[in-house]
Amino acid sequence: MALTPLDIQQQRFRSRFGGGLDKTEVDAFLNLVAGEFEKVIRENVELKDDQRVVKRLLEDYRAREEALKETMITAQRVTEEIKRAADKEADVILGRAELEADRILDHAQERLTELLRDIGELKRQRAQFLSQLKSTVDQHRALLAVAESEEPGRKLEENLAVLRKRATSPAPVAVNQKD
Repeated sequence: MALTPLDIQQQRFRSRFGGGLDKTEVDAFLNLVAGEFEKVIRENVELKDDQRVVKRLLEDYRAREEALKETMITAQRVTEEIKRAADKEADVILGRAELEADRILDHAQERLTELLRDIGELKRQRAQFLSQLKSTVDQHRALLAVAESEEPGRKLEENLAVLRKRATSPAPVAVNQKD
C-alpha cells in the first residue's frame, strides 16, 4: 500500500500511561515529513510529465530522422537515376554524332572521288585540245611553207583542199600527255 502525505498527517499515536511521546513533537515531525513527502511526490509527478514530454519529443525526432534518412535515400536514388539517364543520353548523342561524322566523311570521300574524276577528264580534254591545236598549227605551217616555196596560185588551192579534207576527218587523240 502506497503511503501518501495525507496518511502521514492523519497518523495518530497512542499515549502511554506513565509517560509517552510528546504529542506536539510527533505532530510537528509528522507535518514536516508530510511536507517533504508532498514535495517529493510533486517533483516525481513533474519528472514523469517531463519524461513524457521528452519521450514524445524523442519519438518525433526519431520519426524525423527516419523521414530524413528515407528522403536522403530517395534523393540518392533519384540522383543516380538522373546520372544514368544523362549517361544514356550522352551515349545516344555521341552515337548520333559519330554517325553524322561518318556520313560527312563518306560524303566528302565521294565528293573527292568525283572531283578527281572531273580533274582527270579535264586533263584528258586539255591534252586532246592541245593535240588538235598542235595538229592545226602544224598544218598551217606546212601550208605556209608550201605557199612560200612553190607557185602561189596552183599549190595554194591543192593545199587548201588537203586541209579541208583533214579538217573534216577526226584528229588523232593524244593519251597520257603531261602538262
